[in-house]
Amino acid sequence: MNRLFASLGDTIFDVMSGLARETGAINLGQGFPEWDGPQDIREAAARAVIEGPNQYPPMRGTPQLRQAVAEHYARIQGVTLDWQSEVTVTSGATEALAAALLAVLNPGDEVVLFEPMYDSYLPMLQRAGATARFVRFSPPDWRIDPAALAAAFTPKTRAVVLNTPLNPSASLMPAEDLTLIAEQCVKHDCIAISDEVWEHCVFDGAGHISMLTAPGMRERTIKIGSAGKMFSMTGWKVGFACAAPALTHAFVRAHQYLTFTTPPNLQTAVAYGLAQPTQLFEAMRAKLSAHRDRLAAALRSEGFHVLPAAGTYFLAVDLAKSGIRLTDKDFAIRAVKEAGIATIPFSAFYNTPPDFNLVRLCFAKSDATLDAGAERMGKARRLMA
Repeated sequence: MNRLFASLGDTIFDVMSGLARETGAINLGQGFPEWDGPQDIREAAARAVIEGPNQYPPMRGTPQLRQAVAEHYARIQGVTLDWQSEVTVTSGATEALAAALLAVLNPGDEVVLFEPMYDSYLPMLQRAGATARFVRFSPPDWRIDPAALAAAFTPKTRAVVLNTPLNPSASLMPAEDLTLIAEQCVKHDCIAISDEVWEHCVFDGAGHISMLTAPGMRERTIKIGSAGKMFSMTGWKVGFACAAPALTHAFVRAHQYLTFTTPPNLQTAVAYGLAQPTQLFEAMRAKLSAHRDRLAAALRSEGFHVLPAAGTYFLAVDLAKSGIRLTDKDFAIRAVKEAGIATIPFSAFYNTPPDFNLVRLCFAKSDATLDAGAERMGKARRLMA
């Protein structure tokens, strides 16, 4: 058996969702919406199944979808892409991340990761034979320490993986921090793999800033997007990788031996969705921000210290500032078993446990679920404070 994968246990998401199912708990842990996305986009997918084609689409993605991706990013973010040489369709963003890492890494290379981080980054780069060097973010601002960033880069550094908006901290990486990363990438001749799947889930009037627009990064960034996150249909697993032609060429060589291609009906429907007016995306953000505010207010009424949430589907509570002295993992396990509420401990997003205790909750749920979840969080606090 492969030693890396054989050594891995169940992810914290599987553990907490499994406990939620076993106990009948409310699941505010795993990040999926409690609604199924725009009906007209789903209808477009259904029509495409019936009308076809249903055979292999082009390995790089259908021309229709690749053109729609380029047009969407030009319209929404001002990012200019050549759809023929700079856009690849993938079977979800996780496949895109794997292909990007396999495309740019060789055994012995180093990769800079920012903690907290999505849990697949580390094992995927290790599978490519690389090692990680970590830069740690901390609440409440989740900003880069320039000295720590500079120290993480060495002559062996080949890539940096970043996520903005950042899961789980729900923070946005400002232009100043992207510039700091860009300076190190240019200095050390590195590639940035920029996980931007939450780019449409930003609130309070903020706008997403792509790493492609950072100084000197247009030719050395692989930008990754996700239709599942854009349209609240996480099970669709349709992603995009956008990069300069030389990077795209290498990326495609890795992609062709992973999933090769993506269901054609979903590509047709996503192309339709990307062409929708900006009001669709504004309405989605308004809906999510209303759910964020509802859950945050309910948690505060239960005595929790809630951290700001500028993007994603998530918000965090600070256990110590809420009067709870348990570790985040101990709290999460007891909360699901004793109070019927599933959360995700922040320590799962760090290579080594941080010196603070936060838990993540998903607010992409119905009002009834959020209200009941906050009530059960209050029960957990009373049991453990």
